[in-house]
Amino acid sequence: MDETSGKIVNDPTRRRIQSRPRDETIYRAALASGSSELQARILAGRLQGHEGPLEALTAPALRYLSHPERLRDSRRGAERIARAVNDGEHIGILTDYDVDGITSHVVILRSLTELFGVPASRLHSLIGHRINDGYGISLPLVERTLALKPRPSLVITADCGSSDEPRIARLREAGIDVVVTDHHALPVEGPPASAYATINPTRSDCGYPDKTIAGCMVAWLMMSLTRSVMVEQGVLSTSTPKLSPWLSYVALGTVADCVSLGASAANRAVVTTGLKLINQMESACWRVMAERLGADSVPFDAETLAFQMGPRINARSRLDDPYAALHFMLAADDAIARQHLQVLDDDNQARKALEAEMVESARTLAAAQLAADQPALIVHLPEGHAGVQGIVASRLVQSYGRPTLVLTPATAPEMLTGSGRSIEALHLRDALQRAHELAPTSLPRFGGHRGAAGVGVPLAELETFREAFLQAVSEQLGERELYPVVLTDGELAAHQLTLATLDELDALAPYGREFDAPLFEGEFFVEQLRAVGAEGNHLMLELSREGVVCRAIWFRALNPGERLPIAVGDRVRCAFKLSRNRWKGRESLQLMVEHAERR
Repeated sequence: MDETSGKIVNDPTRRRIQSRPRDETIYRAALASGSSELQARILAGRLQGHEGPLEALTAPALRYLSHPERLRDSRRGAERIARAVNDGEHIGILTDYDVDGITSHVVILRSLTELFGVPASRLHSLIGHRINDGYGISLPLVERTLALKPRPSLVITADCGSSDEPRIARLREAGIDVVVTDHHALPVEGPPASAYATINPTRSDCGYPDKTIAGCMVAWLMMSLTRSVMVEQGVLSTSTPKLSPWLSYVALGTVADCVSLGASAANRAVVTTGLKLINQMESACWRVMAERLGADSVPFDAETLAFQMGPRINARSRLDDPYAALHFMLAADDAIARQHLQVLDDDNQARKALEAEMVESARTLAAAQLAADQPALIVHLPEGHAGVQGIVASRLVQSYGRPTLVLTPATAPEMLTGSGRSIEALHLRDALQRAHELAPTSLPRFGGHRGAAGVGVPLAELETFREAFLQAVSEQLGERELYPVVLTDGELAAHQLTLATLDELDALAPYGREFDAPLFEGEFFVEQLRAVGAEGNHLMLELSREGVVCRAIWFRALNPGERLPIAVGDRVRCAFKLSRNRWKGRESLQLMVEHAERR
């Protein structure tokens, strides 16, 4: 480490434990509203500059949702869907293949069939294959749509479409109207001109107050408004059920898509409400997942959705076609759900093996870029699998604290496809937009949002793209030092290492992106430790402090070939979360170590 500059030199794996900055105004307001000191500390570390009522975030409720008509084009889109239903048109449902897209698909499909009475024979599910088709309204999906008999006269998209004007134009020329519902950032030229309607809160001319809602939430709002329009028209009875029960799907899609759970009252409301619905276990998909995870997994929380359900559903689309995930979510009984979940589970295990192999290769290739202190990592894996790019990029961001793009061969000859993940300080899609301006032919296709994005890059122009992207990142970040940082909420006293403290923290749930689960720091003595897990890369620990002994687990503490970072008898400074270890109906406190270093 260079002590004069403070930069990490040739030491990219070192982490630094730092206290999270706090907003003193929020801290005082939280105390005044009745929050405990610890809760006020948590809120003040996550809501810097927040000006709205804290109650909307600390006591989430559906009354904080804005009316769907505040979404630009929503009335026009709803009326077009209603006309298609009333006139007996064939309708295509075209969605992305990830969890957000799959849950959007379920919301639209169930609305049309169960609420609006559309026969299944008039509906066409159109979900692209990640590898063969690519993201969004791809050309293969357009060809598949045009080949349908009878051909749909309306296509409703979800979680995609905003950047697909050429393909939408092709559908329009064939007499197919396209209603786009999406949440991804639009291209600089604006909404797709050929779309019948584009419902996207990120539109510059859209008055919807929350720009962070997930694609499934946009779809839910759109179908809710369609129900209202059909009631107004007298086509549906006022007693027709509302879409509230399907907020369970919206909760899953919202958490899995990593949209903001910070200052978004809407996202916090739908996740809170959706979890209550999920934990009623009325649908086969939830019951069978609880069965697979074990009785101690219930009730589900946002972490269950993020780390148990989400990866299983995503794994299918990463390695194969995503329809097993859709069938699992729609399963009418437990036996069918069990069958589809086994497919998802098998894929998830295969995905983990691929991920481990690709992460190791990516670390090796990233070494030279780290030694050169490049502000971003661009890793090309010629033998890599496109379905695991995003996960590998996330692992490198966690390890090195730099925005990362992972590229693998695309199905199109001499093309690369890639996924990127960012750090808090960098708006990734804006950086890609700037790279496109600097070298347009090196980045013919890209899309995404602040934290994640996808790209298409010609192999012959990889180095040109690399230069343009690094320049774009440098322009945004300036002279900012880049290294992995672990931000904590300060220390907990030894007497606070209890389940009661965890209950106090759980009262502020749900936690997720931009409202991270509480993370604390403190010094402990290592009483015991042993490597666990199939690859021996996790550490099981016993840590002591002032007479209090805690069990702890440190996941992915070791990379392949590394020695143990700590030993029995060491005094260590840890960054850790409090977790609830359930076993045969009993609960105990467990620390989840994020980082530890010798003192």
